[in-house]
Amino acid sequence: MRVTTRLISSPACLVVDEYGIDPSLKRLLEASGQKVPFDKPILEINPQHTITRKMKDEQDEQRFADWANILFDQSVLSSGETLSDPIAFVNRLNALLTQLS
Repeated sequence: MRVTTRLISSPACLVVDEYGIDPSLKRLLEASGQKVPFDKPILEINPQHTITRKMKDEQDEQRFADWANILFDQSVLSSGETLSDPIAFVNRLNALLTQLS
């Protein structure tokens, strides 16, 4: 994870490092049966976004973890990937939304 200043409207995104494989190329290689080396994406966080600013003040560790997982899952979806556990994502999101006042 790292802080970024390039994001404007998003709280977070996934990027690959300079030697990583672009996600669209990775999907193409996997679809053609090629072996693709595993590379760990980097979660970039926008510290100026409303969500991340509110997370900074969150005192409840479980709620903070839930929001962190939501941001990560949103970043996965935004990069065109699929979630490993979409039901957990929906349940977590719904639980957090019901707690909003």
